[in-house]
Amino acid sequence: MKKVVLKTFAVVMCLAMVACVFAGCGKKHTAYVIGATGPLTGDAASYGISVKNGAELAIDQINEAGGLNGVKFEFEMMDDVADAKNVTAAYDSLVKKGMQISIGSVTSGACEQFANLSKDDNLFFMTPSASAASCIKASNAYRICFGDPDQGVLSAQELTKTYSKIGVIYNSDDPYSSGIFSAFKDEMGKLDKAFVEAPFTNDSKNVFTTQLQKLKGEGCDVVFLPIYYQEASLIIKEAKTLSYTADIFGCDGLDGIVKYLAEDAEGSELIKGVRYLTPFDVNSTDEKVSAFVSAYKDKYGVEPDQFAADGYDAIMVIYEAMKKAGVDNVNISMSELCDKVKEVINGDFTYVGATGSMTWNAAGEPTKAPQIVTIK
Repeated sequence: MKKVVLKTFAVVMCLAMVACVFAGCGKKHTAYVIGATGPLTGDAASYGISVKNGAELAIDQINEAGGLNGVKFEFEMMDDVADAKNVTAAYDSLVKKGMQISIGSVTSGACEQFANLSKDDNLFFMTPSASAASCIKASNAYRICFGDPDQGVLSAQELTKTYSKIGVIYNSDDPYSSGIFSAFKDEMGKLDKAFVEAPFTNDSKNVFTTQLQKLKGEGCDVVFLPIYYQEASLIIKEAKTLSYTADIFGCDGLDGIVKYLAEDAEGSELIKGVRYLTPFDVNSTDEKVSAFVSAYKDKYGVEPDQFAADGYDAIMVIYEAMKKAGVDNVNISMSELCDKVKEVINGDFTYVGATGSMTWNAAGEPTKAPQIVTIK
């Protein structure tokens, strides 16, 4: 009988230990743990590193000010290389590290998978920069950046004020690019305005001769680029070789193109006059923006881009919401914390930060004013 009891006890203990590991439970916190995934290596690493830097600056400032009722914060970010296939393992690692709340993932494809996983756990996340509509379908998901539909609609409204023949080059394989284009197309239809589209795919994103020749042949006087700055820089250079002088207009994916081409004298000259939608202007004289830019430069020695500002604001929103919710238990579960933070953000809550003044609707979308930045 004693052997049976001992074996039964051993089995129960083993099962409890396994459950504890996979749930991240049993971990006694000494700080609130905020988790995230993002590209820290690979082609999109600049986005992830900027978000990480901005987030860590916010963590430093919060902790230097005493944390939340004397309890500090920790930030853990796992590399997902901007690939959804890597998110599950990264998410599981964050859970084991005791993640209680999150800023989700940096890029849309990865964040879609993060959203799927976090929904079942009722983990609150405020993604800084994943703009696809699918990223925040669940009630636990919110974002700092503009959504793709917002950018598409605003771009259509802005471009039709000035231009008679609009061309669009977009990536039909990318959720960010195709999401903006879809909303742009719908809005152009509502405005009863025609445009010329010239898509590309992930397999053909290094040469754009076909697309540019099509738009030039159609007489497009502006090229709308709802894409990331790596491809945009190639398009702008190739347009020069084709003697195509149309204006260039983009969305927040172009933020960072100046830094990207900093060592390229020709490229830096060619992008002068390019305009793009963004919630963040590094040259703004706004007090909040200036303070953030100054602190970021002091810490990292470079100017922040929009992704850094988004990462900073995402952390600060979580902190301010937790403070307003009266959170005072460092061992609070992720689900309970999610419910408390949601109640605050869905209520009378406004945050003013590096990317402007914002509120959120129940769908997790921010309401804030866009800016159009012209590269000089």
